[in-house]
Amino acid sequence: MKPIGPLPPAFARRRGALTIAGADAAALVAAHGSPLFVYDAGAVAAQVARFRAAMPGAVGLHYAIKANPFAPLLAVIAPLVDGLDVASGGELGRAIAVTSPAAVSFAGPGKRDDELAAAIAAGVTLNVESIGEARRVLAVGERLGVTPRAAVRVNPDLELRGSGMKMGGRASPFGVDAEQAAAVVRLLIDGGAAWRGFHIFAGSQALDAAALIETQAATLALAARLADEVGAAPPLVNLGGGFGIPYFAGDVALDVERVGAALGEAIERRADVLAQSALALELGRWLVAEAGVYLTRVIDRKVSRGETFLVVDGGLHHQLAASGNFGTVVRRNYPLAVASRLGADGEEEVSVVGCLCTPLDRLGDRVLLPRAGEGELIAVFLAGAYGLTASPSAFLGHPAPTEVVVGG
Repeated sequence: MKPIGPLPPAFARRRGALTIAGADAAALVAAHGSPLFVYDAGAVAAQVARFRAAMPGAVGLHYAIKANPFAPLLAVIAPLVDGLDVASGGELGRAIAVTSPAAVSFAGPGKRDDELAAAIAAGVTLNVESIGEARRVLAVGERLGVTPRAAVRVNPDLELRGSGMKMGGRASPFGVDAEQAAAVVRLLIDGGAAWRGFHIFAGSQALDAAALIETQAATLALAARLADEVGAAPPLVNLGGGFGIPYFAGDVALDVERVGAALGEAIERRADVLAQSALALELGRWLVAEAGVYLTRVIDRKVSRGETFLVVDGGLHHQLAASGNFGTVVRRNYPLAVASRLGADGEEEVSVVGCLCTPLDRLGDRVLLPRAGEGELIAVFLAGAYGLTASPSAFLGHPAPTEVVVGG
């Protein structure tokens, strides 16, 4: 038997049939079909409120929409945050449909000229990732007769300790190396762009408050050093994000309040050159992961050489991360449950597998669950981030799942 991750706090103390924002899971599936992603708008709002209460008032909140770009969910989030961060032309279109282009920033390597043109024409801030991209931004702006809004994404000379995905302190396709960043800023300013500041991202999915505190202080110091090299104060310093959530057994939730208190102290000590700079944190999964539940129905129950399999109508083509095939080295189980018996004691060891013809399609590997037969719903939690759009939905041609937002 292998352990499963901890249920999100909103569900951990419940018993009986699963409800999401007061809606019965079985009724939701009856109305919308299976498989089904359900997102609780109230849970997202609660996370935003927790952020506001924990962080210094000087720190804005940006949502990285790659975590979940579902349009109705974006419509919920946009009024609650101070900015939306995108990483493609497609995400750009979704963002400016729900908020002012001035509140949108566009990061990511390999931006095409048509994407640069769309962003410049709309008035979106481009987070420039290389000196070559800076030159293309200036050329496209000149061709359009529009002043580009451009920040410089910095590949920092530091990394976020213990992060699930390190984004600094090494050679990287992301951002301009810190030692070259000031020169790229000067190129943009001298070329007539409206310089909007720095975007500094050192890592993601960190649960260690001490590591985040250390990194945020170092990021502020780096931004001040770069500003001195440029000879101008950055209008905005995006300090990155990195707030993690507990997916697996043994994970402990991040102490966000501790991080916020320490960040407040670091801001009080910041260099004079940053005194008038706006500050922001960019979060994705921390805002939305716990708000999502993936519901999938048991199609078949079978025993093979002593192992029991629950075969469901969903799988890794919708929830690649839960299958252990999205950035994890050792496969571990996300939290999951039999939706009709949430909180009930486990009765049997089973493996929950999807409907795809690959042994990789396994949502629960030898987990202890209440007995579930054909027609039962399996709930996979932490499905609000990096779910459907981070999965190979076209693989083997199965139908796409439905997504719904409930609550408010």
